[in-house]
Amino acid sequence: MDLGDVHGNFQANAQYYIPDSTIGAAEVPEKMLFNGFANILYTKGKFTAGIRYESYLNAIQGYPTGFKGTGIPYRFASYKSDFLEITVGNFYEQFGNGLTLRTYEERNLGLDNALDGVRIKAEPIKGVYLKGLIGKQRSGFTQGPGLVRGFDGEIQINEAVAAFTDKKLVVSIGGSFVSKYQEDRDPTLVLPVNVGNSAGRLRLSRNNFSLNGEYAYKINDPSTDNGFNYKSGEAMLLQASYATKGFALQLSGSRIDNMSFRSDRNAQLTNLLLNYIPALNKQHTYSLLTFYPYASQSRNEMEYSAELKYKFKKESLLGGKYGTEILINYSGSNSLDTTHLDPITDTVRHGYTTNYFGMGKEVYFRDLYVEINKKFNKKWKATLIYAYQVYNKDVIQKPGGGMIFSNIAVLDVTYKFKAESALRLELQNLATRQDHQDWAYALLEYTINTNWYVAVGDQYNYGNEHAKERYHYYNVSAGYIKNANRIELTYGKQREGIFCVGGVCRNVPASNGVTLTITSSF
Repeated sequence: MDLGDVHGNFQANAQYYIPDSTIGAAEVPEKMLFNGFANILYTKGKFTAGIRYESYLNAIQGYPTGFKGTGIPYRFASYKSDFLEITVGNFYEQFGNGLTLRTYEERNLGLDNALDGVRIKAEPIKGVYLKGLIGKQRSGFTQGPGLVRGFDGEIQINEAVAAFTDKKLVVSIGGSFVSKYQEDRDPTLVLPVNVGNSAGRLRLSRNNFSLNGEYAYKINDPSTDNGFNYKSGEAMLLQASYATKGFALQLSGSRIDNMSFRSDRNAQLTNLLLNYIPALNKQHTYSLLTFYPYASQSRNEMEYSAELKYKFKKESLLGGKYGTEILINYSGSNSLDTTHLDPITDTVRHGYTTNYFGMGKEVYFRDLYVEINKKFNKKWKATLIYAYQVYNKDVIQKPGGGMIFSNIAVLDVTYKFKAESALRLELQNLATRQDHQDWAYALLEYTINTNWYVAVGDQYNYGNEHAKERYHYYNVSAGYIKNANRIELTYGKQREGIFCVGGVCRNVPASNGVTLTITSSF
């Protein structure tokens, strides 16, 4: 008898805090804070159901205040027939590139804007995909006040039209519309209670070439984010890529104007976001490269990026025995070219006008990144990185930070003792005359075997002009991995800073203490 299948995963993060006035780590009254998650998924044939239990006792530092206590904030049931799929309860969804709608979970940021309601997906004919939904967004252990309605449709031309089935050119056309409803309770302003956001998109690909474009238009949506102006919003995204053996090139550009879209006009930070503004800059992983992370500016920005990957062939002069890979990425963001309107004559409260394709003079961000990967023999391999960054702290974080110019170098070397054992050395340096000035970071990681690893690291602001404010942010960790289970214990210090994922950020306070992380899947 088939009783169905049960799958799931578990994660627990516990931090014990030690007060440290030298780095600004405040005393935590509870001494220990805890975040825990458990997903349980049941499937039988065309039926799927699941729950997620969450526990914040209390939430680790830096998490949004709405995450407190325990409960089951996520539960759903779904049934899929031949052409129809119906989901009731909580769900995540994205239309196109996310310019009109993207609900998702990013646990490290404390971001979860899942919808609670009903979603219907349909494929009435081959190659035609439709989605419709209605619901309210999650806000901690409660829901936001706005009601969200959305529809998305996409036609895969090569599937839907018989004449295109065998064509090399693959074409996809799609469109979406999302509206939110929120009561107007403002005593002074007349606010729109229904706000619509619509978009059209096109994807083309042929052999090694692909093109992706989307344009979105949002009607006036006065909110805390835009100072309650009544100007409509627009977003345009264009991405092109070409890839072949040993070579890849990607070009991206976007124009964003007044495109903050939330189910609550008064929400801030990462709360109740409905759409997603893609960050086109390179997403870094090395610690000093993420020291000044870029956060997408939904109010106005012109962003662009270009990335080139090339592999020198084996046995060539620069390739050597194993070949050499090089990656070059350049990205940047500026303000739009705007003209501010006189508040006395601006009776419609638009605030400003724009030169549509004009780029403003204010620089938000620049990142020139060069990475070289080289395997020397069966035991040695290395990665060498150089990056030059320009960071407008006034815009990205808060006024008064000024413009920061930095040069970052990274050397990552690995020596493999045998198939499952290796020693890795990571050296980083950030040089700047602004902000906290020069930083250095060193990490030594030893993978003992397929189960055990240990690591020691230290981040040091050696360039601080005030000698008494130079601190070592050391870190020691050990971990055990077996199958789908992982346990890691860490002791060390964490500097205060901004932590970002995909252009969405949160502030992380300084801390000192012990962290235990456990993850498991079944």
